[in-house]
Amino acid sequence: MARSSSGFVAGLTAAALAAVAFLAYQASANAPADVSAKPRTPAAAPSAEPTGGPKPKPKDPLAVPGNSGSGARVVYALSERRVWLVDAKGQATHTFSVAPSTVDPKPGAYKVTSRSGSVTGSDGVKIEHVVRFATVDDVTVGFSAAVDGSLPTPDPTRKTGGIRMKRADGDAMWTFAAIGAKVVVVA
Repeated sequence: MARSSSGFVAGLTAAALAAVAFLAYQASANAPADVSAKPRTPAAAPSAEPTGGPKPKPKDPLAVPGNSGSGARVVYALSERRVWLVDAKGQATHTFSVAPSTVDPKPGAYKVTSRSGSVTGSDGVKIEHVVRFATVDDVTVGFSAAVDGSLPTPDPTRKTGGIRMKRADGDAMWTFAAIGAKVVVVA
C-alpha cells in the first residue's frame, strides 16, 4: 500500500509542477519588458488620434481671457499670474507675468483709483509705477515694479497688496492705466 501511495504522490507532484510551469509561462508571456514600469491607467491609455499628425498649436500668449469683458482694460488672471493690457478693440497690446500679493482682489471689475510714480512698498522695497485699483480687508491692492528689478515671493505671514512686475512691464502699465481705467480680475 505504501508503494502505491508513493506513486500517487509522485504523480500529483509532477502534475502540480506542470501546472505551476504552465502558469509561469503564461505570466511571463504577458509581462511587460520593463517590470519596473507602472501599469497604465485608463487616463494614460493611448488616444485614438493618430500620433504622426500635426501637433496642436501652443496657446497664443496675447489671447485675452474670454470672461474679461470688453473694451480697453487691464486684465489680471489670478490663477495664471498674468496681466494683459487690452485696447479698445479688445486686442492685447502687451502681456506679462506677475508676482502676486498675499491679498487677492475678488474676481470682478474695478477702476484705477490712484497712482504713484515712486514710493516704498508695504514690504519695505522701493517701487515705481504704482497703479492701485482695489482695497481688500484694509489692504490696498495695485500693480508695481521694484526699482531693483526683483520679483520677490511675498511673505505669507504679512498682508501685502503689491502685485509685482518687471520694470519694463511697469513702464507699459504706467502708460496704459490712467486714473479711471478699467481693471478686470478673473479667476
